[in-house]
Amino acid sequence: MAFNDLLERAASLGRPGHRAILGIAGSPGAGKTTLAERLVRELNGDGPPWAAHVPMDGFHLADAELDRLGRRDRKGAPDTFDAAGYAALLRRLREEGDRETVYAPGFERVLEQPLAGAVPVPPSARLVVTEGNYLLLRTGAWARVGPLLDEVWFCEVAETERVRRLVARHEEFGKDRAAAVAWVAGPDRRNAELVATTRDRADLVVPAAAWSAPAARPLAPDTP
Repeated sequence: MAFNDLLERAASLGRPGHRAILGIAGSPGAGKTTLAERLVRELNGDGPPWAAHVPMDGFHLADAELDRLGRRDRKGAPDTFDAAGYAALLRRLREEGDRETVYAPGFERVLEQPLAGAVPVPPSARLVVTEGNYLLLRTGAWARVGPLLDEVWFCEVAETERVRRLVARHEEFGKDRAAAVAWVAGPDRRNAELVATTRDRADLVVPAAAWSAPAARPLAPDTP
């Protein structure tokens, strides 16, 4: 499997007259955002936005609400997101997005807070690439997500590399080394173990080598 294979498979989902949604799942630190951003960047090229990236992370509950619920010490677990709101957005993107720009929330990592209306998805976007940990969960409101996705890919990376990335990310955004290691060994590990149980539900398992190499040739999908 090479990156161009992924590009061609993603491009084939977005047919004229049909907006497709591609989900990219995987454990924390597996490379979901990196893959999603690269797919969208190379599918769009220099033309109008044919593909759009909508992260699941915009549906994190705010810290104030996590404090009220007593869940802040495990931020990132399935019940620390607005899963029903995420599913509702995906439905709207499928059913209404070809008529008007739809705004999705983003996530500011420096603040560690969601930002409303930060991600515009224009009517020209025939493919939405959404990524997050829990796209393949079948419990609670997360069960509404899978039926709204045309395909779900699962990012897979060596465990030592995944842990290294996570520790580095937490340090980059404000934790000291000891706090970063403790969080990765605690809440992040528990979340990763849960996500790993959903791997077999994916339509495609994507090893890290498939998206880290350069594209063999440019690929521009046909536009309607």
